[in-house]
Amino acid sequence: MSETEKTIALPPVITVSEFAQKLELGAAQVVGELMKNGVMATVNEQIDFDTAEIIAAEFGIEVVAEAEAPEERPSTGSDTSETVSQPRPPIVAVMGHVDHGKTSLLDALRKTDVVSGEAGGITQHIGAYQITKNDRVVTFLDTPGHEAFASLRAHGAKTSDVAIIVVAADDGVKPQTKEAIDHAKAAGVSMVIAINKMDKAGADANRVKQELSEIGILADDWGGDIPCVEVSAKNGDNLDKLIDVVLLVSDILDPKAVFTGLSSGLVIESHIDVGRGPVVTLLVQNGELKVGDWIVVGKSYGKIRSLENYKGEPIKKATPAMPAVISGLKELPAFGDWFEEVESEKVAKDWMHTQSRKASFKSLTAAKSMSSQDIARAVIEGKVKELAVLVKADAQGSLESLTSSLEAIGNEEVRVKIIGSGVGDISESDINAASAGNAIILGFHVGISGPVNQLSKRSGVEFKLYKIIYELLDDVRDWLSSLLPPEIIENELARLKILGVFKTTKTMVVCGGKVLSGKITPNLDIKIISAGSEVGLGKLENLQKNKEQSKEVVEGEECGLSVTTNAPINLDDELVFYTTETKARTL
Repeated sequence: MSETEKTIALPPVITVSEFAQKLELGAAQVVGELMKNGVMATVNEQIDFDTAEIIAAEFGIEVVAEAEAPEERPSTGSDTSETVSQPRPPIVAVMGHVDHGKTSLLDALRKTDVVSGEAGGITQHIGAYQITKNDRVVTFLDTPGHEAFASLRAHGAKTSDVAIIVVAADDGVKPQTKEAIDHAKAAGVSMVIAINKMDKAGADANRVKQELSEIGILADDWGGDIPCVEVSAKNGDNLDKLIDVVLLVSDILDPKAVFTGLSSGLVIESHIDVGRGPVVTLLVQNGELKVGDWIVVGKSYGKIRSLENYKGEPIKKATPAMPAVISGLKELPAFGDWFEEVESEKVAKDWMHTQSRKASFKSLTAAKSMSSQDIARAVIEGKVKELAVLVKADAQGSLESLTSSLEAIGNEEVRVKIIGSGVGDISESDINAASAGNAIILGFHVGISGPVNQLSKRSGVEFKLYKIIYELLDDVRDWLSSLLPPEIIENELARLKILGVFKTTKTMVVCGGKVLSGKITPNLDIKIISAGSEVGLGKLENLQKNKEQSKEVVEGEECGLSVTTNAPINLDDELVFYTTETKARTL
């Protein structure tokens, strides 16, 4: 072994030949050392950091992990010194608790009707819209209120300049209100409080401001710096004032962007459209997006075939802070993915090839969760029961929120096992996969064709379709609860001290004693306590008082007993008389 002291930095995964070069050794020498350690790898194969660390130590060389490189994009390294920023429209996220009127507020602002198309009046997706006031454009992101969509709300906040936190005047601050405020704070965006439903009986703006102050949000008219506007989406009261306040806050922020050159931005939503394939809502942050442009989006790429505004109207170009609906991608991206325009198809393909290679490296070194192994082991041992599901949704954002919410349901005894997921209607392959995995299919805002429905019946595969997120999660929670073993509740009814033992057999003890507490009745279960410790169990078969059969014996009275038990009963032992009942458990 070499005594040379040397330290080298290594990535999470490295080929044997590259590893040998870093060690300044021959590849054959490194391969030989790997073989000695039971690793059969050729010079072109990859080894992980831990393996490399062991082999390097054999040569007296210490290794350290390379610093993680910042995220690369196609534009990384590009010269942006010539770009000029110009003012852009503000981007505003509308956030708050479920059913506090976020979408109704936007509906009133846009003079359209989105909320009537939402199941249960709850926004199921994140949407992007624009309004114009006094020749000034404002972009709005409507985020869902249900707890399952926390990740979408966080995403909406990070994308925005200003967050309108909607609080119902008749309901006050609720859990998702606090969560939305936390997301806005974490994202560093400015907040405006819209106290909605001022038209309703019981509306109390001061109560709302008091509750807000208790969580550190002090209204401007209470001496704080957070603007509060009392509005009624139903009656249209103070909506102009709300927009004016948003524009005023935006003027202070002075958001800017580059309007020329290659475009870039974020994915707001994505879904599969029959006949069009992946349809994606993008929010342009810089540059100019046009039909025919090649873009890289997350793990996908494509040439823009169609470009529409949020109303579905064809447009020639999309500029910063503008939501644009596009088609033409090869695959469906996830919400929150960045997108960048590139010069040509070749650049897009080369980029995706490089990222695919890096992803394969990362998959080799993905951390293995011990908790997952523990759970898997517990399942094998019968300690954990699983509910297998296959999840389908109409949009990628909803699908990711659903799967994360489903994985969070359960405890150390029961859990959801997601055997598959995807965007689009339930298909034959879904039925076959669910049949093989003994799973139920959960569909969110998707459909199922007649032939596929017939296949599900023939295959014995159950599917459930939902339009409201919490109904789906509530059903899954109920199904998991039914898998939980019931809680056994013991009710102590009486205690007795043994004063005499008259007869003992292998299965029966005849004895007598005095009731210390409670009331003894026939057929009760018994715990035998000797010197303070439980030594056995039994069953009361016969109860006598004054040498006659008795239906009850109460505190202070003496009685005779016949107890079925395999445990001994001795003088001065205590018998505890009890009943048991089972109680269904819930998550």
